[in-house]
Amino acid sequence: MSTVLDQIVENKKKEIEKFKALSPVSRFEEKGFFWQIATRSLAGSLLAPGSTGIIAEFKRKSPSKGWFKTKELEVEPVVKFYNQSAAGISVLTDDLFFGGDLDDLIQTKVITDVPVLRKDFIVDRWQIAESKAFGADVILLIAACLTKAQVKDFAGYAQSIGLESILEVHNEAELDHYCDEVSMVGVNNRNLKTFDVNIETSLSLISKIPAGKPAIAESGINDPDSIVSLRQAGFKGFLIGERFMKEDKPGEAFDQFVKNLL
Repeated sequence: MSTVLDQIVENKKKEIEKFKALSPVSRFEEKGFFWQIATRSLAGSLLAPGSTGIIAEFKRKSPSKGWFKTKELEVEPVVKFYNQSAAGISVLTDDLFFGGDLDDLIQTKVITDVPVLRKDFIVDRWQIAESKAFGADVILLIAACLTKAQVKDFAGYAQSIGLESILEVHNEAELDHYCDEVSMVGVNNRNLKTFDVNIETSLSLISKIPAGKPAIAESGINDPDSIVSLRQAGFKGFLIGERFMKEDKPGEAFDQFVKNLL
């Protein structure tokens, strides 16, 4: 029986085959608006003195909880608040399962000055070139849907075109996908096969993450106290999305969260 992750990856591969025929990598390299623009470092932002470490996420829906916000919601009213004190901004670009698109990524990049993570399901080098062309500074490589060889190849290619990468794991076994080419390691407290969330996942894995790469805790972070605990454990980044997006005014909710943290 296929999981939601299986369905997402299967759909993603079909999408890519359709779009690759229309836009070869050479087109991104030659005409990509952001291709020649220097990227922003999320790793550097997370390690900067006084950084909140928060990677605030913009997403309209999730496979498990449905729509948080309608498709009509523009990114600008939300990310302008994120830009004030977030270490980075994550943008969901998957349409079918998360209600996002590449326009959200572009708009976020042009109206902010913090690093922007393209949150999607990368299963092909082509998507990495696409990410660069549409304004991403960072990509996500999910161990649960990639081989060790793919992680090394994709992270190396991202590095070669000026992008950072986050290796996302959900358990200790997936740390086997780690390689020197990845820029950061993220621990997703949400199991992408069952969608259960447990922040203890991060706390149990922090000691096993290789030193020298900023560690990021993802999902299930609902209050400032959680960040304090995770930071004391050694995490430098804290990816938070639903906590803000489910509120009537996500930007204002983020702003208040940061004030409570400080």
